[in-house]
Amino acid sequence: MSQYSENIIIGAGAAGLFCAAQLAKLGKSVTVFDNGKKIGRKILMSGGGFCNFTNLEVTPAHYLSQNPHFVKSALARYTNWDFISLVAERGIAYHEKELGQLFCDEGAEQIVEMLKSECDKYGAKILLRSEVSQVERIQNDEKVRFVLQVNSTQWQCKNLIVATGGLSMPRLGATPLGYQIAEQFGIPVIPPRASLVPFTYRETDKFLTALSGISLPVTITAQSGKSFHNQLLFTHRGISGPAVLQISNYWQPTESVKIDLLPNHNLEEEINQAKQHSPKQMLKTILVRLLPKKLVELWIEQGIVQDEVIANISKVRVKNLVDFIHHWLFTPNGTEGYRTAEVTMGGVDTKVISSKTMESNQVSGLYFIGEVLDVTGWLGGYNFQWAWSSAYACSQGISEK
Repeated sequence: MSQYSENIIIGAGAAGLFCAAQLAKLGKSVTVFDNGKKIGRKILMSGGGFCNFTNLEVTPAHYLSQNPHFVKSALARYTNWDFISLVAERGIAYHEKELGQLFCDEGAEQIVEMLKSECDKYGAKILLRSEVSQVERIQNDEKVRFVLQVNSTQWQCKNLIVATGGLSMPRLGATPLGYQIAEQFGIPVIPPRASLVPFTYRETDKFLTALSGISLPVTITAQSGKSFHNQLLFTHRGISGPAVLQISNYWQPTESVKIDLLPNHNLEEEINQAKQHSPKQMLKTILVRLLPKKLVELWIEQGIVQDEVIANISKVRVKNLVDFIHHWLFTPNGTEGYRTAEVTMGGVDTKVISSKTMESNQVSGLYFIGEVLDVTGWLGGYNFQWAWSSAYACSQGISEK
């Protein structure tokens, strides 16, 4: 005997929960399945446990997709301000950290609680530890239905909403199920890869592990010309921090990134001034005023920089030093992969999905929302905003059918 729910959502993450709440609010029957023991697992650990739920400035330019116009409709229909007012209505206190990023004051649990209470209030059912092992589409009595095998029970629905997320953070239960469902129904998938992810060192750069834990502001530029100005953090595996995570979206394997380690200074000018005013000063003294001491000492120890009296440094050597510090070419060995990636780039090809409703153009009743789609936001609350906006567009699309 199979069970029936008009709408079934696979995945109780940000997009799935928000879509369930919106559909239930519109009077639709909705059941959410998730393979985990807890809802909103990624929300709970995002933003250091404080959930960077959106940004004060959200535009289509903050997203990457092979179909760049795709995000426009959903972002316009449900904006960052719509979600901010929902958070405020629920009495959740929040603060802006930097660059418009909004975080909960008291913790990410508040966002999960809010989504759960919305689902409960309107009667959306959430079933955890529910493994979807099979999906079929059948037509009988003029009706088209999806049939799902969930644990040992068969379920049927009119609309199937795939909100399974990407492959990042596998320990939180990430699986390729969403991509498999798309491919099963002939929907193309752009090859996924880890995104918003730290870079790892090549063998020749391993000496930099001595700097683990040190951070500094940089401007980092990909070969495509895209640049970000933010913190870089040295780790024992490679380089990380907001600047690096941002540029990882624009980096291609084997490419180098260019890093300006002193973006707010003109090193050549500062050395020339020192030559005039205090020629007996040592180079190290000047550099340590501008850069982390440990970094300068490591360069000297490795013979990358020679410490000597300023007056003795030739113009050519000054130029080489300036070039090295303002245009450090870093070639990653690769990235840390899905284990530490914030999101997954690539996914269900949006060229065959309605940008207004998130429904497949080829398979009526099949919807894809959130990270499973080929839409990747910048670091800073943009991926959560995409979850809210795409989920809202989907719920409206279903109710308007």
